[in-house]
Amino acid sequence: MRVADYSVKLFLQGWAPIIIFSGGIAHPGDLLQTPWKVSEAETFAERAVSLGVPKEKIIIENKSINTGQNLYFTARLLKEKGLDFKSFIAIQKPYMERRVYSAMRALWPDKEVIVTSPHISFEDYPTKEISKEDVIHIMVGDLQRIRIYPVKGWQIFQEIPEDVLKAYKELVRLGYTKHLLSED
Repeated sequence: MRVADYSVKLFLQGWAPIIIFSGGIAHPGDLLQTPWKVSEAETFAERAVSLGVPKEKIIIENKSINTGQNLYFTARLLKEKGLDFKSFIAIQKPYMERRVYSAMRALWPDKEVIVTSPHISFEDYPTKEISKEDVIHIMVGDLQRIRIYPVKGWQIFQEIPEDVLKAYKELVRLGYTKHLLSED
């Protein structure tokens, strides 16, 4: 909900004319499984309305189950509505900023993109739903995706500093592999 709250904060400060919430019921049985009975987008939209965002200023894309689908399905929805925004502020979890930026640049190269997240320290990120260990597993998985998705055309290439790769390999060696994809 921190992503929804931050989206509302920026909207109410006048940073964007509308909010697009994108996300279905994602990752069943996974570390990233959402605890809600309805889609992530609908849950976030309800929260936004309760915090003062007019319903008519919200667009909901509620079918996607991953970052690529968030973008593809949102683009399709905007086209159906006859909307062609030149710039976007993508609000995401702190550990996903680079990955979301990379995906947006690959899929929407003609759009101006800013990616931001709620300002939460690593120490303050874990909650009762997601442990510190789960956060590390997810961050390791996200770095793997930054490495392998450009080859698939799903993201732009990003240089990964050697010390970051070394830390990644050490975390994998230590068993933080629950969110890794098979690379075969």
